Amino acid sequence: MKHTLLFFSFCFISLLASSQTMPYQSNKEQDKNEISQTIDTWHKAAAEANFQNYFNLLTEDAIFIGTDATENWNKNEFKAYSKPHFDKGRAWSFKSVERNIYLEDKKGIAWFDELLDTHMGICRGSGVMRYENSSWKIVHYVLSIEIPNENVAEIVDIKKDIDSKLLEFLKKQQ
Repeated sequence: MKHTLLFFSFCFISLLASSQTMPYQSNKEQDKNEISQTIDTWHKAAAEANFQNYFNLLTEDAIFIGTDATENWNKNEFKAYSKPHFDKGRAWSFKSVERNIYLEDKKGIAWFDELLDTHMGICRGSGVMRYENSSWKIVHYVLSIEIPNENVAEIVDIKKDIDSKLLEFLKKQQ
């Protein structure tokens, strides 16, 4: 009897341990829906200036890259930049109008791109997500302003002085 109890205890512990270390299993349609809902919830949290909900959807090692060349922030830096905006009760409102989601099978990694309706006109967001602690979270996000090709020369001219100074600074840092 003791051996049987010991055997079943060992089996139970082994089963429990293996279930906690099982690799991520992909169900593509379900994952895409969950990822899309996560991104929509993230955008909604910003529109509602809900600081906690917004940053809870980022991993601890998340990176946010904004539209300005100097905006390459880790999560804590991005929180510091964002907090005053959220505290005013108005962060930013981005609404996805087109989204593509791609999955890495059995790895818990996804990446996406989306076109956004924003106060800056059409922008593009792209990012990487990771499945951790039973949910999808944003690891890396890049926001860019879409510029029609026929207007690129105007934009290059507008920003040439700023770009020149920033390039000079960056080259000295190397």
